[in-house]
Order: sequence, then structure tokens, then C-alpha cells
Amino acid sequence: MNNSVIGLDIAKNIFHMYTFGEKKSKPVKKKLKRAELLIFFANYPVSLIGIEACGGAHHWARELTKQGHEVILLNARYVKGFVVGNKNDFNDAAAIFDAVTLPNKRTVSIKTIEQQDIQLVHRIREGLVGKRTALVNQVRGLLSERGIVIPKGIKKVRVELPLILEDSDNDLTDLSREMFAEQYEKLVALDEEIKQQDRRISRLCNSNQLSQRFLDVPGIGAITATIIASDIGAGKSYQSSRDYAASLGIVPRQHSSGDNQVYLGISSEVTAIFVRC
Repeated sequence: MNNSVIGLDIAKNIFHMYTFGEKKSKPVKKKLKRAELLIFFANYPVSLIGIEACGGAHHWARELTKQGHEVILLNARYVKGFVVGNKNDFNDAAAIFDAVTLPNKRTVSIKTIEQQDIQLVHRIREGLVGKRTALVNQVRGLLSERGIVIPKGIKKVRVELPLILEDSDNDLTDLSREMFAEQYEKLVALDEEIKQQDRRISRLCNSNQLSQRFLDVPGIGAITATIIASDIGAGKSYQSSRDYAASLGIVPRQHSSGDNQVYLGISSEVTAIFVRC
């Protein structure tokens, strides 16, 4: 382990550093601008740097690792328990410093550019799916106000909306018919964009050896295989499958005492987090 340990609270433009000097008596606090960060650490002794896993953390972890530093990304929920006093940037950096020095810390593996590329595709696709769902719900709601009810489901809207637009006997005005036609065109366009991302995910899956191995598991398709591969990477950060499940928060609640180990169910909220992953 490096003699120098640093807690680094990152942000968009201003970064806060917390460490101790050679005498270990008083903490050293320093504020760094974005453009100064890598220059500062390039001339700093090789150190163990703790960073909370948040937006931009993987980028800075890769860059600081290139300079020879040992970088550890910490789970944000884990770090939260070490904050002392009111929340501010230097207190956050101090909490990271305290958390990274413990042997049983909860870490997050540093993602490569390739892993983040896969996640990029999935997040864009997720956004498109969300837009499509909102559009379909809006169309169904607006039609119901005019006495026209479409059953739940995107497939129902795809089939019935064109028929409604062609039906001259319903109460749709020329203006509403025109606007619903525009919404249908948007739905068709979103469908095509999502299919484009699906094809891209399929190509990524075929070119990734780890994703291909996941396809052998019953019920696993290209979407799930690629997102797990992008998250787990080489898997060296996890000693077992239980450790990986715990990193996602997929662990049963416990109500144990003494030698009586009682494991409860996994909440639906936690399960939903895994499904989104």
C-alpha cells in the first residue's frame, strides 16, 4: 500500500483533495481546478487515491492510473457513512480518505472506454424507450378524452391508431386527426431508432467474447449479455458471483441473531435496479 493516501472529491470544474502531510499531524486540504488536476498529480508522489464512483469518476481513474497512482473507486453509499459534520466538498473528501484506508471497503471496478461505449448505447436506447412509452401513454390519454379507447400496449397503439385516423365516422376534428397523425409518425420513427440501437447491440454482442459466453445462459439475450459484460469487465474485482451481486445491491435482507441465520427476500426496488442494469 502507498504511504501517501488521498481522498479526492471530483466535480465538473472544482476538485477537493484531502490528505495528511509527512508529520501526519494536520490534514492537508487543497482545491484544484479541472485544468490543474492532472498537472498537479503528475508532479505528486505516487499515492493511493480514493474517488467516489460518480459521473466522470472512471475517466479520472484511468488518467490518474496512467500517471502511476493507485486509484480506488468507492461505492457512494459506502462513503456516505463516513461523512462527519455538514456536507461540503472538503468533508466529502475527508470521508473518502477515511473510507479508502479501511481493508473491507466496497469498491467499484474501473471501467474501460470499451465498457463505457457499450453502456452509452444502452443508455441512449433506454432514453428512446422511455420517450416511446411516454408518447404512447399520451396518445391513449388524449384519445380517451374524445371517447376513443385503445387497450394497453404499444402493439395495440401501432395497430389501432392508423385505423382510427382512417375512420371518418369518429368525432376527431381535422386538427386533432392531423396532430394524432404526427404522433403516429413520431412513434414509427422511435421504433426505427430503437431497432437501430438493437442492431448495434447485437453487433457489439457478437464482437465481445464475454457477451457471447453469457448467451449460453437460458433466457439471456444480446441486451442483457452486453450490459452485464460492460459492467463486470474482466471480473477481477470480484472474488465470487455473490460479490458481484452485492455490488449491484442484489442481496437478501437479513434478520439474524447468534447462530440463527435468517435470509429474507430481495425487495422489488433492488430487483428493478438490476433489471435496468
